[in-house]
Amino acid sequence: MALDEGSRSCLLRVRHRLEQDIKPSYIMDHMISDGVMTVDEEEKIRTQETRKDQAVALLELILRKDNRAYISFYNALIKETYDDLASLLHADLPRTSPTAYKSFPDGCTPYVQVVLSEGGVPQRPVVFVSRPELSNKVREKLYRLQKEPGWVTIYGMAGSGKSVLASEAVRHHSLIEECFPGGIHWLSIGQVEKPDLLVKIQSLCFRLEQGLDSQLLHRPPNSLDEAKERLRFLILRRYPRCLLILDDIWDSAVLKAFDINCRIMLTTRNRSLTDSVSGAKYEVEVESGLDEKKGLEILALYTNSKIHGLPEEARSIVKECKGSPLVVSLIGALLKEKPNRWRYYLAQLRQKQFKRIRKSSSYDYDALDQAMAASIEVLPEEHRELYKDLTVLEKDVKVPAKVLSILWDLPIEEVEDILEEFANKSLLFVDLNNKPYLYYLHDLQLDFLVEQNRNEIESLHTKVVHQYQQFYKNGHPTSGDEESLYWIRFLTDHMAKANLTQELYSLMFSLEWVTIKSQVMSPAHLINDYIAHGPILDKENSEVRSQFQEFLSLNGHQLEHRPDVVQLALSEPHTSEVYRQACMQALERSSRGKLYFDWLNKKCVESLSLLVIHPHQGSLYSACFSHDGAKIASCGASKTLKVFKSTSGEKLIELQAHDDEVLCCAFSPDDQLIATCSSDRKVKIWNVERSMLIRVFEEEHEEQVNHCQFTNTAHRLLLATCSNDKFLNVKLWNLNKPSSQNTMFGHFEPVNHCCFSPDDAIVSTSSNDGTVKLFQVSSANEWKTINVKALFDADEEVLVKCSTWTADGKRIACAARNTVWIFDVETANMVFEIRTNRLSMVQFCQACNSSNLLAIAYSNYGVELWDLESNKKMADCNGHLSWVQRLQFSPDGSQLLSCSDDQTIRLWETKKVYTSSAVSLKRDSDVIFSDEEIIVSAADYCNRLQVRHGRKGQVLFQSEEKSSRIRCTCLCSQLSTVALGQEDGTVEVRVNSYVTKLCKLTMIWFKYYYYIIAYIL
Repeated sequence: MALDEGSRSCLLRVRHRLEQDIKPSYIMDHMISDGVMTVDEEEKIRTQETRKDQAVALLELILRKDNRAYISFYNALIKETYDDLASLLHADLPRTSPTAYKSFPDGCTPYVQVVLSEGGVPQRPVVFVSRPELSNKVREKLYRLQKEPGWVTIYGMAGSGKSVLASEAVRHHSLIEECFPGGIHWLSIGQVEKPDLLVKIQSLCFRLEQGLDSQLLHRPPNSLDEAKERLRFLILRRYPRCLLILDDIWDSAVLKAFDINCRIMLTTRNRSLTDSVSGAKYEVEVESGLDEKKGLEILALYTNSKIHGLPEEARSIVKECKGSPLVVSLIGALLKEKPNRWRYYLAQLRQKQFKRIRKSSSYDYDALDQAMAASIEVLPEEHRELYKDLTVLEKDVKVPAKVLSILWDLPIEEVEDILEEFANKSLLFVDLNNKPYLYYLHDLQLDFLVEQNRNEIESLHTKVVHQYQQFYKNGHPTSGDEESLYWIRFLTDHMAKANLTQELYSLMFSLEWVTIKSQVMSPAHLINDYIAHGPILDKENSEVRSQFQEFLSLNGHQLEHRPDVVQLALSEPHTSEVYRQACMQALERSSRGKLYFDWLNKKCVESLSLLVIHPHQGSLYSACFSHDGAKIASCGASKTLKVFKSTSGEKLIELQAHDDEVLCCAFSPDDQLIATCSSDRKVKIWNVERSMLIRVFEEEHEEQVNHCQFTNTAHRLLLATCSNDKFLNVKLWNLNKPSSQNTMFGHFEPVNHCCFSPDDAIVSTSSNDGTVKLFQVSSANEWKTINVKALFDADEEVLVKCSTWTADGKRIACAARNTVWIFDVETANMVFEIRTNRLSMVQFCQACNSSNLLAIAYSNYGVELWDLESNKKMADCNGHLSWVQRLQFSPDGSQLLSCSDDQTIRLWETKKVYTSSAVSLKRDSDVIFSDEEIIVSAADYCNRLQVRHGRKGQVLFQSEEKSSRIRCTCLCSQLSTVALGQEDGTVEVRVNSYVTKLCKLTMIWFKYYYYIIAYIL
């Protein structure tokens, strides 16, 4: 369709004026966004040498196009504030019948474009992403103005997209036709003084008078009162059913000039502005950020890319600014010009260098910091100072008014009123789901405050600490409410940032503080404190810091059950500051009748664990390190998947993973994914960062899936799984495919374990059929079979529980019954074996991928470390109270992880653990207290009877290993005789002088060995 003659003539008449004034580069951005100009056409115009030559070429192009191009050009002039030039084109805008375009699916017909153009409504931004849910909310409010005047307020923080949303909401044919046939008129206000406001209303009146007879035109109004009356007359008499949109309102006094009983929509950062005017009022809040998909869509449009083709920095940018439309658009516009600066602008955002993230659009502020500052400048001076105090808050932390009442030293009621004012001005957000309400800042607001007050950070935190100390001078809060939780959680951080080192030492080297914080919060937060503030604390006393941190690391799982912390601390070594303080508190409390026990022979006990975590209720079946060593994932009978910090045990993620017990979990090589498998026969893939399920494989395994593991590198990412299926029990999965890539055939019994060789070329599988099979990953063909069953007696049932590759990939170890066998991979010959006593079974074994260490878990709950080069045991790791189900070394080999049916995960330092000089004793024991002597008898895990000195721990007697399991033991009260009962009914009684070696007195056989104990007693 050609351009209307009237429009063509008008354009030719004013062509010279347009060529002199317009900047084509800005105009063309809008026309490309409207779809009336191509990028190639833009490039052709840009090749012209001068701005004027570009303007000439642009007008030549418009004259060759249709009415849509003329309308888009007119709208672009308004958008770029060429109001005088736009007025020259206004009278000859193409006229379009509203009824001819009702078939447009989005309602944005040419009729709508004309109506909005006449009213000065801005066109869509050059890069536009729809927010349909919000647009529909605004339209729903606007429909309420159909029958009566009123106000619709769109409010939100700076840069949240309020203006774009307002213009988009009215870009709707039915809305205009049914509710506002008198037109829609846009007026940008901003922070204006009275003279400037008068000029804006004069401009609006002039626009409304354009269609009137020249004899009815009046001189411009000379005062605000006169302007208000002129506007009232024009709207009520000439445009009774029009909508007036006031963009960016800051002051309620401005609204009074428009309080003329008409239909108005306004955008503002202050939701309370309409309290001062009359009429029906409706509100729509604009969320501060876009979701990740929308944010990425904006960046993709600016950089002319597909979302999936964006670099990883794109997702980080959206996450860092929490999807702020302003920030994403500013950075997107910069990247359009400098497409190789993704990492640079992400760094600027992370470093809060807002001044370097400057606009290349028509937003009112040159940079993000100016937009933030404008909101704060309208506050009264005393409130600006109070708002500055919020610089000390942490990101994503919500605080109750009581905390700020203490900080500001003001009554709670006054504080609530101030916070309401901040919230109304979109300087603060309120969580209304809590009682009392909780308040928090957007990340960008907090970043701005930190940047603005960088030189006052220390003094601001000092104020927080001093106000707290003044208010709680009689003791720390322990109520457990939101206010108490805030202080207990963040007081140490405030002290550290205030450089109040002595206060920090006194607090964190206090067992009283440990007691309070462990009762109010999880022990993991305490451990994090000692790690985070370790450099400061070590300047005072690194040994004491280490003692407190070790106490928490090894006892955190018990602190969760709220025991008496003093009694627990009395188990620490006598040289520990923790023990010293516990002893003082115990003595003080004992004077009031409290009973405490002191552990006398603790010197003979070495602490081997680095950290103990109690992540689940119920047995733990699997736990694993992330490949960067920073996280631990765990799963088990609770049906959940959890992820923790490996340094403190602080929970990061908790997911209801499966409908039945979760048997295994594994990180992908880049740590972005976790795979889980379960007794519910499903394999699931989870995104770690977003804590969401991204894929489920549930069709192919027909029995429980026992184990899963990713390849060691992401070069060709695959997942191996094995199950209790009869035949199709080992599978390889490509995560981009809906079904398995390959199935390995060879086992006809359940497969318990599978793992990749270090180079990912081979998968080893361990089965109940007594074999370990090696399959080629590329072809899924069986390469070798290692017949472990052949190494045992023919009538023995041999279940191979697991297999593990050495770091060089030349040997493979597998666990069956009470032995770990090490085989040469190339020849499949057995190299050597590691055998435990016949009463213990090997539960699991794991080779370290960075050393020669091999970890072995036994059914006696113990874990051993062996050197595969020397075939020598290097260390005992004792501490679990039930079967250890899984072992794994950290990526650098410095730590060993073990998880157990006792519901705990233990971390062991592989270089610090040692080989025990005594074997751990079992629970079935007897003890005699005689004067100062304490004598203990018990069976050890090698099924030998031991008699020990209770105070010193020294072995007084140790029997030979018994053929039948020792089930009970008893000491004579005269300390001369000891008896033991065995599972086969044998009872043995021995006489002992405890000076010379015990001799065997007699051997008596009983059918029921329990009776002999009563006889001796």
